[in-house]
Amino acid sequence: MSRKREILELLTADELRGLVNRFELEVSDRRAKDGMVDALSRAHRVKLDEPLAELPRARLKELCRGLELDDSGKEKAPIVARLLGTEPSPAADDDEDEGDDTPAPQPDAAKPAKAKRGAAKKGGDLGFEATLWQAADKLRNNMDAAEYKHVVLGLIFLKYISDAFEELHARLVAQADAGADPEDRDEYRGENVFWVPKAARWTAIQASAKQPTIGQLIDDAMVAIERDNPTLKGALPKNYGRTGLDKQRLGELVDLIGTIGLGTKEQQSKDVLGRVYEYFLSEFALAEGKKGGQFYTPRSVVRVLVEMLAPYKGRVYDPCCGSGGMFVQSEKFVEEHGGRIGAISVYGQESNETTWKLARMNLAIRGIEANLGAEHADTFHRDQHPDLKADYILANPPFNDSDWGQDRLADDVRWKFGTPPAGNANFAWVQHFIHHLAPTGFAGFVLANGSMSSNQSGEGDIRKAIVEADLVDCMIALPGQLFYSTQIPVCLWFLTRDKKARGFRDRRNSLLFIDARKLGTMIDRTQRELGDDDIAKIAGCYHAWRGDKDAAAYADVAGFCKSATLEEVRGHQHVLTPGRYVGAEEVEDDGEPFEVRFPKLVAKLEGQFAEGRKLEALIRSQANRIGER
Repeated sequence: MSRKREILELLTADELRGLVNRFELEVSDRRAKDGMVDALSRAHRVKLDEPLAELPRARLKELCRGLELDDSGKEKAPIVARLLGTEPSPAADDDEDEGDDTPAPQPDAAKPAKAKRGAAKKGGDLGFEATLWQAADKLRNNMDAAEYKHVVLGLIFLKYISDAFEELHARLVAQADAGADPEDRDEYRGENVFWVPKAARWTAIQASAKQPTIGQLIDDAMVAIERDNPTLKGALPKNYGRTGLDKQRLGELVDLIGTIGLGTKEQQSKDVLGRVYEYFLSEFALAEGKKGGQFYTPRSVVRVLVEMLAPYKGRVYDPCCGSGGMFVQSEKFVEEHGGRIGAISVYGQESNETTWKLARMNLAIRGIEANLGAEHADTFHRDQHPDLKADYILANPPFNDSDWGQDRLADDVRWKFGTPPAGNANFAWVQHFIHHLAPTGFAGFVLANGSMSSNQSGEGDIRKAIVEADLVDCMIALPGQLFYSTQIPVCLWFLTRDKKARGFRDRRNSLLFIDARKLGTMIDRTQRELGDDDIAKIAGCYHAWRGDKDAAAYADVAGFCKSATLEEVRGHQHVLTPGRYVGAEEVEDDGEPFEVRFPKLVAKLEGQFAEGRKLEALIRSQANRIGER
């Protein structure tokens, strides 16, 4: 059977009818799939590359699984090529795999190599994350992504700390003659390695993977690890033994995760675990859709905040920290710019209990010491860090939260610029950030676009007071479709208490506006991502305007950035939408006289009118056919 026919047989009746209409085929009965498949497969003019490219990524992955193909990847083009059998042959990319000895899972020997090649083209990814995700996702069966997330990530965490423990344990055994004691817990604390009791080590867990008691064994392991490592108390999932969790699939998942090394020194140097964990977090956020935004902020958005603020050292605070992505990227920034890991102190808070645990695991596996509060708690009503004054605040609070308990906080000390409305918490968050900002601190955070212009329920007055206090340093309009949780465009606010501190130029009574709505690349039909060049352009513009050391000279760019005075902002009634200030992008004159260009434009317009009439006639024809049935 040809690949074309195999794909057609997996399509729904509606999808087949769409293709029949698209290629204007005569089919006697459009209710019968077999007849449509026969007609489409026989017609030489029917090519599936463009129709497949128009399908959502999730649907393409379903087709891959139906054909028993690797369904990994975030970009649609390689998935379409895989479906059509036009993907580049393995031999063409053999050179890219040389020197990469990272162990990979082997549920299908052909798949890891394929994943590695795709990853290499995207900038040197370790390569097996997508394959591991694909295999783990197949084991999910019908379990909800929000529930399965904790099953998988808890096991990955357990595998990591066990690998790290076993490596150090083996080294201490080898050094026993020199006085090392492999059973002395202080030896492990001194190396920043968690102590793992015998029954909780991965070898013991995997040896029992096929047993019906595997769930209870994992729960017991988690309890033992928390007992012997106080910093993890209350952080680990302990519900693997529940009745609703398929123990056979759980055992298969244990075997799958057991195929990959995570915690040895070599693997830590490659950040194997961090890459897998971040990849899984993003995929779970995508799978959960709107709910995914509660625990995960897209990495490219976090990187913009971090690159803008450049948190080299000091106290970093996120009062709605989700799974801790802001802290992870801040530590990476310090490391990549030659700073000392540990130079930043991490403070956070999260109201959702399972997400709070997720954050603690996410930071623990990276060796990031963090104070996330004694418990999960609502930031407005049970502030876990009431006396904190942070050098950097990075946050992505819930958009337009209408149920935040304003009635219990009417006279709160944080509302120095006005009481936020009961129906929207945006300016409650803004004032919470300001309240916790150190005298020379910076804050960068994500908000819905309405925060820049809304005048409802006193929001305009609060925004005006904040602007007049000269706290707003920079405003950025981002493109739409960056978030899993919403398709609406959002903005970034950057505040500072002192616009002349830290060696930067004196920026008092001025604001920078950046319109980044045209930046980014669509990685599939619904998702946009900011690339390295986009992030560098945005951060570089801000650093030049702020007067950072070694930054380029700043200049306004029509359509992109504008340095505005406070007086100009007053002229716009304190509306902070960048589009009002940056103006229109300059269009280069091609030198063609108007009298020559105008007839061409008219001819183009007439062609578009004709195409419109043709499409209208086709739609009417199809509608009549349907009506005749």
